[in-house]
Amino acid sequence: MTIFQFPPDFRWGVATAAYQIEGATQEDGRGLSIWDTFARTPGKVLNGDNGDVACDSYHRWAEDIALMKQLGVTMYRFSIAWPRIYPNGTGEMNEKGLEFYETFVDALLEAGIEPLCTLYHWDLPQTLQDSGGWTNRETIDAFVHYSETVLKRLNGKIKNWITFNEPWCVSFLSHELGAHAPGWTDFQAALDVAHHLLVAHGRTVRRFRELGMAGAIGYAPNTEWFVPYSRSEADLQAAKRRHGYFNTWFFEPVFRGSYPQEQTAHYESKGFKLNIQPGDMEDISQPIDFVGINYYTGGVAKDAPGQGILDIEVVDTEMEKTDFDWNVYPEGFYQVLRWVKDTYGDIPIFITENGACYEAEKKDGRVKDRRRTQFLRRHLIALHRAIESGVNVKGYMQWSLLDNFEWAYGYTKPFGLVHVDFRTLERTPKESFYWYRSVARNNWFSTNDEY
Repeated sequence: MTIFQFPPDFRWGVATAAYQIEGATQEDGRGLSIWDTFARTPGKVLNGDNGDVACDSYHRWAEDIALMKQLGVTMYRFSIAWPRIYPNGTGEMNEKGLEFYETFVDALLEAGIEPLCTLYHWDLPQTLQDSGGWTNRETIDAFVHYSETVLKRLNGKIKNWITFNEPWCVSFLSHELGAHAPGWTDFQAALDVAHHLLVAHGRTVRRFRELGMAGAIGYAPNTEWFVPYSRSEADLQAAKRRHGYFNTWFFEPVFRGSYPQEQTAHYESKGFKLNIQPGDMEDISQPIDFVGINYYTGGVAKDAPGQGILDIEVVDTEMEKTDFDWNVYPEGFYQVLRWVKDTYGDIPIFITENGACYEAEKKDGRVKDRRRTQFLRRHLIALHRAIESGVNVKGYMQWSLLDNFEWAYGYTKPFGLVHVDFRTLERTPKESFYWYRSVARNNWFSTNDEY
């Protein structure tokens, strides 16, 4: 039997995002977001689903906190919906929006659960999108202003702040690949958006310091781990390009004040350029207190000239897959964490997202999801290996507390520890919930655990 014991001060938690769970999209002064618009564009979201109701957590948040208490977690990562605070992105502030989040945070604290707050989890006010969204540098100023309002209101109550969730998704997935709002397919726009997001991040960090805010601030890039198909130099370079596209593009500027040179040269060879203004890189590289790591999957890359902008083929090596068709690759989780440590030093890390989509039906009042528990076990072993290897990981946020609105896939891809019946909104803890509860309460698990 092997026992996986975690550090005494390790934090166990769960994560969600506002648009995916809150609902109440037209209540209490909330403005329209790009996801409200995108979801109503025919063909963009599976089954025509939208976030109008979602899990109705705007009204049922007390029930959700009770579930977290039952689960035994001590940290909750959630996001604030920008359109609830500034319905038009700028201009008049909506007091009811701030009151909602302040009441919610107070209830979390009373329950003994520490809030980990994300300022931007993809719900840009539609009014700003009408002026170009993140391709327009005025959105940077609007974000800093919105962030300052929230920081001042919740200062002292929230100790850990995240500026942006998954800037790769906001830029490339949303503006190059068109899979997420606003659904553009323009690589140059994606490059511009990626840069503007990082500038907005850095300026918010700077403002956080200037205001003398209590606590810590960081960001939460999504990561993956791709290995070369062979040891040929061509395949090695292909894997490096994939790594640059997804990982280093969002780490190098923050930690080292510059974009990766080889990746920049590759984009330039394809006719794309970085539009950097004086002072941008200094803004982006403001020192942060921690980094959030979102990790789900990885794979194998092979050189394929002419195949996409990266000139690579993602090779299906028939790894085990989740019901989202993502490779189950816990070794990649370990490698990502080692890479962050080895490349950027001893920065404190929170695992801000890690989880899996597995479909499971409720039968006789129970929801069996053995595969999710297996996924969690294997990734927590990889996490334990990283910690034992000296990676400074402070906590783990499982994605997600609830089955929810899974963006372009609507309500068809459940990631939750808790099953949600979207007809009645009844919440039912799954079997994985109880296994994770044991880990969170005991701070360890073993190879003899039943699951």
